Amino acid sequence: MNFIRPDISARAAAAPRSGIGEIVTYARGRDNLLPLWIGEGDLPTPDFITKTAADALVAGETFYTWTQGIPELRQAIVRYYQRHYATDLSVDNIYVTGSGMQSIVLAIQATVSAGDEIIYFSPSWPNAMHAALVAEVKPKAVALDFVDGQWKIDIDRFAAAITPKTKALFINSPSNPTGWTASKEDLAAVLDLARKHGLWIIADEIYGLYYFDGARAPSFMDVMDKDDRIIFAQSFSKNWCMTGWRVGWMVAPAEIGQTLTNLIQYSTSGVAQFMQKGAIAALDQGDDFVRTNIERARTSRDILCDALVATNRVETRRPPGALYAFLKIDGVTDARAEAFKIVDATGVGLAPGTAFGVGGETFLRACYLRDPKQIEDAAERLSGYIRAL
Repeated sequence: MNFIRPDISARAAAAPRSGIGEIVTYARGRDNLLPLWIGEGDLPTPDFITKTAADALVAGETFYTWTQGIPELRQAIVRYYQRHYATDLSVDNIYVTGSGMQSIVLAIQATVSAGDEIIYFSPSWPNAMHAALVAEVKPKAVALDFVDGQWKIDIDRFAAAITPKTKALFINSPSNPTGWTASKEDLAAVLDLARKHGLWIIADEIYGLYYFDGARAPSFMDVMDKDDRIIFAQSFSKNWCMTGWRVGWMVAPAEIGQTLTNLIQYSTSGVAQFMQKGAIAALDQGDDFVRTNIERARTSRDILCDALVATNRVETRRPPGALYAFLKIDGVTDARAEAFKIVDATGVGLAPGTAFGVGGETFLRACYLRDPKQIEDAAERLSGYIRAL
C-alpha cells in the first residue's frame, strides 16, 4: 500500500506509480525468467567505452566540470550528427545531461509553464508525460490508430487537439512502445502545425538509428530550418548499451543555451567527467558496435513477431523502428491483469499496455533487444500460452 503523508507537496504525491515497475517488482528474481519488460538489452557496455571511463577515473578526472558538458564530448556529438544526419551543428547547440529522461524533463521545464498543455501521440512511454504532470503541465493525448497490425497517425486529429493553452508538441519517433516511425511527410506536417501556432517541438529521437527500413529513421533535422523551435532529447542508453550510466544530451537553439545550462545547474550540476570520457569513446569508436546491435535487434524482432503472428491470435506485425513489439493478442481486454498471468504461467516478463496510456489498454510490450536464442525461447513460451487462451 502506498501511504501519502499530508505534509508533502500535492504535485509530488500525485506522481503515479510506474505500471512497468509494478510487474517488475512482482516477478524480479524468479528462476528461468525472461525479462522483456524493460527497454534495455542483455549486453553490458562494451570494453572500449568502459576502459576509457575507467582510465579517466583512475587518472583523477573526478572534479567538478563544465555544467553543459565537457567541450570534447560536445564536439564528439557534433561529429555524430555530421556522420548520421549530415548537419552543421555547433557545440553551442549541444547540452550534456544526466540521461535522456533528464533531457525530456528539462525540455518541458524550458518550454511549458504550469497550467499549460503539451500534446503527444499515445500510447507513449509514460515517464515523459508523468514528468509533465509533476511540473503541473497538462499532457494531452492524441491516440494513434492501429490498422492491419501497424500504427498510424491522424494529423487532423492532432491539429484539432491544439488550444490556446498548448505550448509544445512531444513527438517520440521511432516510438516506445509501438515502434511507429514517422515518415518525413508526417514530420513536416507536425512542423507546419508548430510553426502555424507558435509551438515548441520536443523531439524524442532516441531510437533514431534503430530503424529497419533504412540507415536511420526520418528526423526533424531532415525538414527543419535553423530558426525552428525544436529541442531534441537524446541518450547514450540504447545505442551503446549504457542504460545504467544515465548520460544523455540535448540539441537545442543556441539562443536558449544559457537557460538550459541554468536548468542543468539547478538539478544535477552536470555529468561526471570520467563518464563523459566514456561517452566520447562511444560516439567516436562505436558505430560498428551500434550496427551490430541493430542487426541483432532486427533478427530478434523477426523471430518474435513472426512466431506470434503464426498463432493466428496476434495482430501485431513487425514494427519499423525502436526495440519493442507492442502485442495485440486476441481475447486480452485487460493488459495489466494479463501481464501478471503471463509471467506466472510462462516466466516471460512483459510490460502491460495500461502503463502507456490511451490506446494501450489491451496491448503488451516486449523488448526484443536480446540474444536471438533467448527470444526464440520467449516466442515458444508465449506462443504456447496464446494458443491455449
